[in-house]
Amino acid sequence: MPIVAQSTETTDWVSRFADEVIEESERRAPGKPVVVASGLSPSGPIHLGNLREVMTPHLVADEIRRRGYQVRHLISWDDYDRYRKVPQGIAGVDESWAEHIGKPLTSVPAPKGSSHPNWAEHFKAAMVESLAELGVEFDGISQTAQYTSGVYREQILHAIKHRGDIDAILAQYRTKKAPAKKQQGQKPVDEAELEAAEGSGAAAEDDGSSGSAGYFPYKPYCGNCEKDLTTVTSYDDDSTELTYACTACGFSETVRLSEFNRGKLVWKVDWPMRWAYEGVVFEPSGVDHTSPGSSFQVGGQIVGIFGGKQPIGPMYAFVGISGMAKMSSSKGGVPTPADALQIMEPQLLRWLYARRRPNQSFKVAFDQEIQRLYDEWDRLDAKVADGSALPADVAAHSRAVRTAAGELPRTARPLPYRTLASVADITAGHEDQALRILSELDPEQPLTSLDEARPRYDKAEAWINTHVPAEQRTIVRDEPDAELLKSLDEASQQSLRLLLDGLADHWSLDGLTHLVYGVPKVQAGFSADATPKELPPEIKTAQRSFFALLYHLLVGRDTGPRLPTLLLAVGQERVRALLGE
Repeated sequence: MPIVAQSTETTDWVSRFADEVIEESERRAPGKPVVVASGLSPSGPIHLGNLREVMTPHLVADEIRRRGYQVRHLISWDDYDRYRKVPQGIAGVDESWAEHIGKPLTSVPAPKGSSHPNWAEHFKAAMVESLAELGVEFDGISQTAQYTSGVYREQILHAIKHRGDIDAILAQYRTKKAPAKKQQGQKPVDEAELEAAEGSGAAAEDDGSSGSAGYFPYKPYCGNCEKDLTTVTSYDDDSTELTYACTACGFSETVRLSEFNRGKLVWKVDWPMRWAYEGVVFEPSGVDHTSPGSSFQVGGQIVGIFGGKQPIGPMYAFVGISGMAKMSSSKGGVPTPADALQIMEPQLLRWLYARRRPNQSFKVAFDQEIQRLYDEWDRLDAKVADGSALPADVAAHSRAVRTAAGELPRTARPLPYRTLASVADITAGHEDQALRILSELDPEQPLTSLDEARPRYDKAEAWINTHVPAEQRTIVRDEPDAELLKSLDEASQQSLRLLLDGLADHWSLDGLTHLVYGVPKVQAGFSADATPKELPPEIKTAQRSFFALLYHLLVGRDTGPRLPTLLLAVGQERVRALLGE
């Protein structure tokens, strides 16, 4: 008997879906493994929006596993889909790839320089590697393998036998009107939802086509040019003989569908067929699949033709990127999970997907916001450790740091990300210098090896090197700014003297923080320990002016990394020289 874990963690959206999925699975297939599913098309880079298609069922499946149930998380690689367009911004790809439009993705050459045998495998490989780092356990299913080996032969013949019923269902949506454009004062309509609703919710090629043989929910790939630009011209139900003609190359042939494995069901029939075939109980879909007349809605009716039921299917919202518009893999240049994992630990990325309900949109930060996100994550980590976190936050944290299989590898000494980024920025790749600075952050527990701070240090360094513009990088002065030092008034000179006098006794991250904030307080006649409530507002102004002066003298700018980190990075001797001692 499965053991259902009861804890304070069972208060979040994941647990609620797990309850529902377990109940539904027991009703549909008692005693069998629970089946959840994701579908990914390797038509180009698989981006962070696509990752939600995987993380939503993964988190639910993992919760079910934690309770002692057997679960299969299927990832269906839609690699037998047609190659629709040449994505922009893909290294090793040019407009010559347009000649392959219409072929299965597994028949399109991989980008130049790739070690993979075809287009689909090239883009699948990066995602598989990222999912392993994220701790996602899944069963991958290649649709090319399924179709070309004849696994779906009975389902194809069944769909064609019932093509009139399928056509009747689809016909209900072909005359749907597009929703009215937004009126003043109304909530905006998402562009993807609007596009999905226009023209009955999807392209005609997703419905199937009508020709001299009537409506047909199946597209053969041409035996000559491999493209799906084919039209079925005749079909005999008794013998299953099918004749098609290719509009791309003019080739025509007659095949026996009961033996033919070079074609596939159109998308709006293919998806519900797979729900029935695999017994899928839970599969989310994006907003573009859940509009009236779109594939998820229509599939809910078509699945009955195959003797199956529609999965529980929450709609998931878009995932954005700080400073970027909505992602589209067809436009190229969109960040992938591998891009995110280059600059953040898998725990942080998992947390972003776990803490928001599927219908809530969120952004993944590639800009300065990543430092704030890491601060928030570290605060949560501390609250979980001391028992002060809220139950839903404890649940999201638990789902981020571990799976049913165990804890994800983590950084032994998780120093603040913004500190690590500053150190990586200032030291520009010199590991011995980085270790010197980091070992001085906490003299009572000095870091003895950079490995203790890895992989977080490497992620922060990668962020600095790949996402911080050159003009924002920190370059410490080689020589003192003699002209500025000479022009300082008596108060400014006094502030530098107070700082320099306190350096030796405050040479740690906490000590220097206390010192640099304390200098303006002492100058104004207050204690260095005085709290903001005890101080007049002008002290803040004095602190800002003092900080700006230090930045100018050290790096020649108004701003820079946090001053305590910067001072440690520059080192006592050089700080004294640059501040005119």
